Amino acid sequence: MSGPELITLGCRLNAAESEAMRALASDEDDLIIVNSCAVTNEAVRQTRQAIRKAKRARPGARLVVTGCAAQIEPETFAAMPEVSRVVGNREKFDAASFRRRPESQGVKGTVSDLPGIPASAGRTERVSVSDIMAVRETAPHLLAGFAERSRAFVEVQNGCDHRCTFCIIPYGRGNSRSVPAGLVMERIKALAGQGFQEVVLTGVDVTSYGPDLPGSPTLGQLIERILRHIPDLPRLRLSSIDCIEIDERLFEVAAHEPRFMPHLHMSFQAGDDMVLKRMKRRHSRRDAVETVARLKAARPEIAIGADLIAGFPTETDRMHENSLRLIDECDIVMGHIFPFSPKRGTPAARMPQVPPLLIKDRARKLREATARRRNAWLQTLVGTRQRVLVEREDGLGHAENFAPVRVHRHSRESGSPDEGRDPGPRRLDSRFRGNDAGRIVEATIVGLQGATLVGAPL
Repeated sequence: MSGPELITLGCRLNAAESEAMRALASDEDDLIIVNSCAVTNEAVRQTRQAIRKAKRARPGARLVVTGCAAQIEPETFAAMPEVSRVVGNREKFDAASFRRRPESQGVKGTVSDLPGIPASAGRTERVSVSDIMAVRETAPHLLAGFAERSRAFVEVQNGCDHRCTFCIIPYGRGNSRSVPAGLVMERIKALAGQGFQEVVLTGVDVTSYGPDLPGSPTLGQLIERILRHIPDLPRLRLSSIDCIEIDERLFEVAAHEPRFMPHLHMSFQAGDDMVLKRMKRRHSRRDAVETVARLKAARPEIAIGADLIAGFPTETDRMHENSLRLIDECDIVMGHIFPFSPKRGTPAARMPQVPPLLIKDRARKLREATARRRNAWLQTLVGTRQRVLVEREDGLGHAENFAPVRVHRHSRESGSPDEGRDPGPRRLDSRFRGNDAGRIVEATIVGLQGATLVGAPL
């Protein structure tokens, strides 16, 4: 094995940061880095599970845990016998954090002043976690992560200034800070020159980009600049955004710019105004519905994804029904459904809780509703032509609207499949030409297998 083994949980920003750590620790062949997530209790549980599994597979390797869960609750991971070191979100961009050192030469640190975490947790030789709230910049070297060498994730923002009552992430990421536009442009130009076909701009609260920079540029202005000055970049996409922060310039780009992909993932969280108020969200139900309606009126092919939380404290059946109806009203075809779980240190953890079985049932109904909407949407794409970025050698990729498509080459024996019908495994050659991975292929959508479209290249 060359370089460290990376195990990444959570968001696209984590994916980008994992690639930065891979480069920093490129000489550490005996190292496993677990880049953790803290967005839910389940994410923390999965992190612990991943640590145990990785150590069983490579008992002789050193294992370093970093990321948001490590930043927020370092004592949890320091207590695990599988863990060699716990490294905070600031320290993970220091190559020294990953080097082998004698047991007596651990690097000491301090822990953010988060309620419920003992002050002594960060002052041990195995823990290096400092105050994330003191960070004022986003490291310029931390700009890109890659997906199968075809799509690149470029960080333009980190941290969050908002304090939603359910969210612990600001304590893991710190306050909002933006990457200067010049550094973003430089990195994207380099990626386009290397042959990457698509760039995804990522951040914790990416639509808050700019106020901390000279001249207070907006995200819309940054995107305009990228598209104007980097004509060799075929596709630009955004990660999750906040609908209330879509300014006019960003709207114009999303609605009318062909190289800006027709897919937006919204951080809605709920479809009921009282729940949104108790979450301390800044948008209303009406804001969500009107934003989507306006976007689709300008660009009907835009596909909408959304985050939704099931069973937020005090949620009644009527409030839950409002979230269910939002799926149809906003045509949400890609839903990320999170059963609510209280996070220590958040106001929502102190609110009256919904029974766990009821939360589970409501999450199931939200998933079923988004699955129905997604399936109906995918069916409408059968028979259409789509430009697919092939990401893997087996032909799997995504259309511009982020619909999953597996592109198959025709076999000589089978001939061309009938348009609009499921071709079945015998009608198309499953051996995709690996040299097409990383390319944009125009394909006719000839069927739907499970939740993935089947495309025949033109």
